[in-house]
Amino acid sequence: MNFEEEPRMDADEHGLRFEAETSSVISCAFEVLNTLGHGLLEKPYENSLCVEFGLRGIPWTQQPRYDVVYKAVKVGEYVPDLIVYEFVVVDTKVIDRITDHELGQMLNYLKITCHPVGLILNFKRGRLEWKRVINDSKLGNSNHG
Repeated sequence: MNFEEEPRMDADEHGLRFEAETSSVISCAFEVLNTLGHGLLEKPYENSLCVEFGLRGIPWTQQPRYDVVYKAVKVGEYVPDLIVYEFVVVDTKVIDRITDHELGQMLNYLKITCHPVGLILNFKRGRLEWKRVINDSKLGNSNHG
């Protein structure tokens, strides 16, 4: 990939990249869903993930603030749900399903935070739905997993 190309989202292309970290976050999400059940609002899932991360010794930050900058001018702020391992953006959702809209949002979140990987976790149903998004622009020129 050239540096001039737009970042793209691809959950599978990079294979094992960030697998240990994202797998541990997904494992925590399964535990939260199995304990709380499905269909609550997003905040109890986010807060429960923080508890589970703490119990497992996983480093996390809840709702840090990032500037949104347009042409060197701060025009707003982005506040992600969670940053885990200092580089995984986690977005908790309770929606019908994860669509291209949510994937596109996550890619923008990765660009704003300058982090390489994000997870969208959907707690709407009894079975956890999740998507991993990789920001290729943070990986440099890499064609291998």
